Amino acid sequence: MVVGASETLSATVAPEDATNKNINYTSSDDSIATVTPKLGKVTGIAAGEVTITVTTEDGSFTAECLVTVTAAE
Repeated sequence: MVVGASETLSATVAPEDATNKNINYTSSDDSIATVTPKLGKVTGIAAGEVTITVTTEDGSFTAECLVTVTAAE
């Protein structure tokens, strides 16, 4: 991803019949990339690497995604 660009992550909560499928996304460093908590829309702010974590509201299960942001050419 380049600075200024946005991408949207998606997460699947299993099992399919789970009663609470609510999730929240967080960024390990908002100065490199921000993320919309409920939507998973990641926006590059500055060059570097950041970990985006998604956590289930019910059960606190997590998954991580490493995002590399590069300077625009």
